[in-house]
Amino acid sequence: MKWKNALLILSASLGLVPAAWAEKLSVAATPVPHAEILEYVKPMLAKEGVELEVRVFTDYVQPNIQVAQKRMDANFFQHKPYLDEFNKDRGTDLVAVAGVHIEPFGAYSRRIKKLDELKEGAVVAIPNDPTNGGRALLLLQRAGLITLKDPGKITATPRDIADNPKRLGFKELEAATLPRILDQVDLALINTNYALEAGLNPTKDALVIEGADSPYVNVLVARPDNKDGEAMQKLVRALHSEAVKRFILEKYQGAVVPAF
Repeated sequence: MKWKNALLILSASLGLVPAAWAEKLSVAATPVPHAEILEYVKPMLAKEGVELEVRVFTDYVQPNIQVAQKRMDANFFQHKPYLDEFNKDRGTDLVAVAGVHIEPFGAYSRRIKKLDELKEGAVVAIPNDPTNGGRALLLLQRAGLITLKDPGKITATPRDIADNPKRLGFKELEAATLPRILDQVDLALINTNYALEAGLNPTKDALVIEGADSPYVNVLVARPDNKDGEAMQKLVRALHSEAVKRFILEKYQGAVVPAF
């Protein structure tokens, strides 16, 4: 076995690890930017003896279920507040392994060009999951459109609004559907991954957007039993590399911001 280990080390240094010897690591991810970032690090991991399998999902529930049920090793699509709420609601014990980037959350419209053009009774669409819905309301509060009873509550819902001078009406919908109904509402608060998929440019199209100091860092998530595994830690090092930082900055032009 010593000769095999020595050969593996030499092969890895040359980027020639035999596929049969590579350790497999499966990661569930939403398409943009998560799967794109993972695809970028695939060659880096291959040189480290890790075969990375990226499986794309378009919702915010299945990736966590797949990992919790040990069908996938990890996922990459969510921020820590969402993970905490999911664990609480579902009785899971998934853990954040590493923070990678921030996707500043934004408000979009096809009917107005500035927030002060919103008319009384305008319809605003927000995500229907507690953390992203709360995130949307916090952004609207920062923009001066509403005031929450608890100004810092990250799981706020429309029922937690104390002051709504324009009497805005709220539609709570699944996050993935919000870009598709943008023509049907006056304003929609959209997660950046879904905005990018829909061809929206957050830095140009958003009427208001979170700053880079947002606490909603997107994290690599795994289970307690595999979070410290060698392959997982190699993935963390790859995701935290200078090459990935440059990739994020150049490809997404401020719509996605490195958090390391």
